[in-house]
Amino acid sequence: MLTYIMLAGGLLGLFLGGDWLVRGASQIAARFNVPPLIIGLTIVGFGTSTPELLVSLQAAFDGLPGISIGNVVGSNTANILLILGVAGIIAPPIADFLNMRRDLFWMLGAALVMPVIIASGYVGRIEGAALITGLIIYLGLSFRAMRNDPTEALPSDVNLLHAAGFTIAGLIAVMVGAKYLVESATIIARHLGVSEAMIGLSIVAIGTSLPELATTVAAAIKGEREIALGNIIGSNIFNILAILGLTGLIIPIPVDTRFMSFDVPVMICATLLILGLIYVRGEISRIAGGLMILAYIGYIAIGASL
Repeated sequence: MLTYIMLAGGLLGLFLGGDWLVRGASQIAARFNVPPLIIGLTIVGFGTSTPELLVSLQAAFDGLPGISIGNVVGSNTANILLILGVAGIIAPPIADFLNMRRDLFWMLGAALVMPVIIASGYVGRIEGAALITGLIIYLGLSFRAMRNDPTEALPSDVNLLHAAGFTIAGLIAVMVGAKYLVESATIIARHLGVSEAMIGLSIVAIGTSLPELATTVAAAIKGEREIALGNIIGSNIFNILAILGLTGLIIPIPVDTRFMSFDVPVMICATLLILGLIYVRGEISRIAGGLMILAYIGYIAIGASL
């Protein structure tokens, strides 16, 4: 019972902490006239991925590589099929492919590089350094685009001290939540005989994606569609380039063969799906959202049997 209380507490810490962190960081960015698309792609997208970062590092330090890798791959798949699927049903996001094409192709490129990174069955410091280099290049291009298009910025009257308080409180809550989530999920996995990889791909991945879910749905309902989609795109880029990159740099980890044969291909297909939907239709309709959720349920059901 105590383990399940720890799990619930960890999930709550990630959910609230991610929300506070994103709220504070977004307010600070808006105060300095950072454009909404850039806020969604970087501040919000990367901020909501903080739980994934801390959980993956915690799992790697605890000697649980399946949870560490599964968290990254599972979160990216959940972000697209589950979270954008839910957003599509509640408030269908609309996107301009031309405005987002650079970031969409970066998200696809990050997904396509995953098989190369894990092909050796090991993510080490060389692979980590390559991913971090890609992240630095992406950030540089994003902020250069912001400087070239300052008219997109939205001025905001924000209390910086209040926003900083939200940011710090969110970071602390996320750190504590990550620790309890990894510890409790590991105990439950061993008790039920479920593999570390599957726990990372399901419970941990969905848990660390709660901030993305809250942020994306809230942004879609408020009509902030660029932030809603930008959040998921930025988060998926960050999950691979930053989280896997930093984990490999700090503590190299082995990779379960199931990731190469099943989970990474599913993640790539989900990425191609969302890119195709935005290119062809410019939106995620309610029908598409429902089908994406069904696809995610099918993925988890098949994955659990492997």
